[in-house]
Amino acid sequence: MLVNSLLIASAFMATSIYAWNKDVHQQIGHAAEHLLTPSTKSILYQILEPHYNNSIGLAAAWADDYAHTPKGAFSYQWHWIDSADDAPRYCNVYYHRDCSAGGCVVSAIANQTQILKSCIDRVKAGELLNGEDTTCSQALKWVVHFLGDIAQPLHASGRKAGGNGIEVVFGNKTTELHAVWDGYIPYADANVTSFPNTTIHPFFSNLLSRIHADDFDLPTSEWMACSNPSRALECALNWARDSNALNCDYVYAKDIDGVDLATSGYASGAFPIVELQTSKAILRLGTWLNGLVDGQGSHAQSLVVQTDPSWSMDSDRGE
Repeated sequence: MLVNSLLIASAFMATSIYAWNKDVHQQIGHAAEHLLTPSTKSILYQILEPHYNNSIGLAAAWADDYAHTPKGAFSYQWHWIDSADDAPRYCNVYYHRDCSAGGCVVSAIANQTQILKSCIDRVKAGELLNGEDTTCSQALKWVVHFLGDIAQPLHASGRKAGGNGIEVVFGNKTTELHAVWDGYIPYADANVTSFPNTTIHPFFSNLLSRIHADDFDLPTSEWMACSNPSRALECALNWARDSNALNCDYVYAKDIDGVDLATSGYASGAFPIVELQTSKAILRLGTWLNGLVDGQGSHAQSLVVQTDPSWSMDSDRGE
């Protein structure tokens, strides 16, 4: 698909953002709703506040706004994990090395999943209705959001703050590499300047159809190799490593200096990656929430495999 540089550039006149754009998060949520069982929907709708009109899609972007408030500033760093690797030379993520003391997207998914599980149990027991518990509604909104964040490759990269410190050009507009992956590339792929907030867009409906048909180069069974909420920390770490690998395979492996990423082939080459990663987020989210309601999150695990940094024996690392 040819990129309409002027069309795409016109969509990015606002200040920089640090996750999938809000409407991309909402589309992931709207698509995932189509994968929820009736039982899951009925329970989650008792956890969400009424003003979300029974839609996790509408609630999917709340975490970004909340992180930018004084009250929610503590959660800002929960949206990523700063891998201390060196893309594109080598890529890896290690929990004890890379997750900061205040938390990261991996620990946030694990922690909020366990809170959400207890809230689901309360709904089943008739003790929680109509989104009346803020802790529970926030846990659901964080889980919905962070399962989207962790699929974005630069949310599992510590290089220049996940690409926020790397200046690039897209559609004759100077921006940051992180912003390119947040929205420029998804918008260019769908040939839009934004996605609707309240309904699923045909681009995401098509991804949902492809998920059902298992129509990707990487089979869905591999995406879901870890999908049990009782293994929340392990699964979130696996997802972070999955996204992180793309920083070596594509994000930093291609030429980004002195070229317009909209027309150099960088964007079009990234289209299949964005389609795959957002589809992973959709399927993982729907499966995760169904699993929680079905009781798969009853036994939390604290074990995290492969926690030793690879650079402990890497003489090139020097630290």
